[in-house]
This record gives sequence, structure tokens and C-alpha cells, in this order.
Amino acid sequence: MLAQLLLNIVIAFLWMLLIDEDKFILETFFAGFLVGIGVIFLMHRFFGTRFYLRRVFATFKLLLIFNSELIQSSVLVLKQILSPRLKIQPGIFRHETVLRSDLEITMISLLLTLTPGSVVMEVSPEGNVLYVHAMDVENERGAILSQLKNFEKAIMEVTR
Repeated sequence: MLAQLLLNIVIAFLWMLLIDEDKFILETFFAGFLVGIGVIFLMHRFFGTRFYLRRVFATFKLLLIFNSELIQSSVLVLKQILSPRLKIQPGIFRHETVLRSDLEITMISLLLTLTPGSVVMEVSPEGNVLYVHAMDVENERGAILSQLKNFEKAIMEVTR
């Protein structure tokens, strides 16, 4: 991915040199960058890796998913806090994850911990089981499991 990005920047600078302008003009560099994207897209199979902009889009998608889940869980926690009676049953449940690398496990743990109402308490030594504490296990377990599945899918798109 990094090699493709650097090559794209080199193509953009070469484009600027071929246009032969007296000073650095951002529009010319951007046009060269777009030409570089096209060239690298046509030749990315020779690099033996995925096209680098797919990972950039996957990262952007992960951020959008996180923001969406953050807002939804914040609203849910606010409803619980502002209700006259606190009807919650906190608890811990076990979730087996399909993620394998330390980076992926860390990312899903941090993303889930940053959303209100849930916390990853422990990761098994093998790294495939997460122990998650939820504010209301009975009502939120399904929502947290769907959050975990969405995060896992998005993380795999970014890292693999």
C-alpha cells in the first residue's frame, strides 16, 4: 500500500515537471495525482497487493460505522440514565471473534470500549475470545453483538 502511494506521489511530481510550470501549482499536482491513480489502478495487479485506495475507503467506512454506533449507543445510554427508574441488569458475556492479529483484536477492543455502555474486560490468551461487560445484558446483548459483527467486518476490510 505504501509503495503504491509513494509511486502515485512520484507520478504527480513527474506530471508537474512535464507540464513545465514556473512554480508549484496545487491544481497541476492534483491533476497528476489523479493521473497516477488511474495508472496505478491499471497496473496494481503487478504489485501483488490490493489497490491502495480500497484500504483508504475501507478505513473511511470504518470511521463512519464507528460514529454511527457511537451515536446510537449514546442515545441508548442517555435513555437509560434519564428514565425515572433504572432498569438495567449489568453483566458479562463471551464473544468469539474471527479476528486473529494483535492489531485487529486491539482495534475491536478499543472501538467497542469507546462506545458507551460496553467494555471489553479481557481477551483470552489465544486472542479469539473477548469477555464483554454490558450495561444492560438482557436488552443490549443483541445490539452489542451486531456492533461487534459490523466492527469485525470493517476491520478485516482495512487490515487484510
